Amino acid sequence: MMRVRLLLAALACLATPAAAQEADRTVTGEITGADHQTYKAIPFDVPAGVERITVRLTYDKANRTVVDLGIFDPQRFRGWSGGTRDRFTLSESDATPGYLPGALPAGRWHVQFGVPNARKDARSAYRVEVFFDRGTALNASAAIADAPLRAGPGWYRGDLHMHDAHSDGSCASQQGKRVPCPLYRTVETAAQAGLDFIAVTDHNTSSHFSALRELQPFHDKLLLIPGAEITTFGGHANIFGQSRWVDFRVGSPSVPNVSALQKDVAAAGAILSVNHPALPSGEACMGCGWVWPDTDWSKVTAIEAINGLTTQPPLAGLDFWYDKLNRGFRITGIGSSDNHDPDTARPGSAPIGRPSTVVRARELSQPAILDGIRAGNVFIDVQGTRDRMLEVTAVSGKARVAMGETITAPAATIQVEALVTGVEAGTVQLIANGKEHARAPLAPATRFDIPRTAACGWIAVNVLGPEDRKLLIGNPVYVQCKTAPRR
Repeated sequence: MMRVRLLLAALACLATPAAAQEADRTVTGEITGADHQTYKAIPFDVPAGVERITVRLTYDKANRTVVDLGIFDPQRFRGWSGGTRDRFTLSESDATPGYLPGALPAGRWHVQFGVPNARKDARSAYRVEVFFDRGTALNASAAIADAPLRAGPGWYRGDLHMHDAHSDGSCASQQGKRVPCPLYRTVETAAQAGLDFIAVTDHNTSSHFSALRELQPFHDKLLLIPGAEITTFGGHANIFGQSRWVDFRVGSPSVPNVSALQKDVAAAGAILSVNHPALPSGEACMGCGWVWPDTDWSKVTAIEAINGLTTQPPLAGLDFWYDKLNRGFRITGIGSSDNHDPDTARPGSAPIGRPSTVVRARELSQPAILDGIRAGNVFIDVQGTRDRMLEVTAVSGKARVAMGETITAPAATIQVEALVTGVEAGTVQLIANGKEHARAPLAPATRFDIPRTAACGWIAVNVLGPEDRKLLIGNPVYVQCKTAPRR
């Protein structure tokens, strides 16, 4: 009875992304003294179409029973963690340290036990649970962090665009030579900058995902989000939170158009953000600006309104973003460094964390941060400080909403309240449908009244410094004055 209670307690306390998902395969059994210093193969069948396999082991460790853990696919060895882990995941693009990413063939797989110790009178119950992710039903096991790094709602600061040795990031070697820069240097620098999360977005690859899995347990204050910069001939877009590699070859038979790309991004469980959209394209900057005419903007989650140090038109993406908002698309504006060297920013480039995207989220986890970006209660800290804050509330009658939310059937006048901290001097600017409607000297709390006729569509608040330099850029509050959405 005691062993049963211990096993149930272990199951109850185990926190993994798959905890809320029913296992696709469950095998139970018992380790006895006869298994001492033997290997035990636990078979399970994998159907076609599985994109990720996650295995979880629980067992009764009373009487000093020890079980080592590994796995074989139908043809070959796929990994071993001994007694270090009770859970691992592997996919075509990434795997838990100690395990090998690669194709997941259908057929008979085996979880491999090694039993270095089981006393003669031992009877230790075990339970092996296997979870499958498929393209049509991806779950959170693709996240790099198993559990939230910080519980509870709050504002979380991050950088959503950076590169390392897995694409074109470089830095000085120990001898001062310019070399591909290892990913750990990027992660260390982001941690030193005081960020809460980063997305590593190497060009067109997922090779860095396994390295992120290795680094995440050590960096348990900094959430590492898998990403990629989809680099096409007609523009660049970051994707965040994907479970696998996404084909970038727009215009090829495998990805005939941007619509096909957008569908694949959604199937991979990711969100898409268009990068530096106002940059030139062609020979001036091959593929940099966004020129794909068939883009479905209703399926674009975010636009990089500020990229690195580019904060002013015509090259900043702010006006491009505002144009899409004016056309009725609800797209979150973000800012990112696009850093390629974590040690010293190259001329014209930005250090990690400048700018930063500050997201209101329910907790510090990958699902929560991505949901926060979708929801739009987000602002851009253009200079990437650690303490500047912008909270915006719009009030109409009994309705009180935040950035990203909607006022429907507004009263004749809408009150907009802006709470700003961390900025010593400047101007608070009220934007209505992409144009300045009003401004006021910076105060800890600033209130504007705007007539409904001017507010219909969307309103936002920015904070400006000397010479109207942008310091903080707010996301919209949407004002729906008609029953039909604007397009």
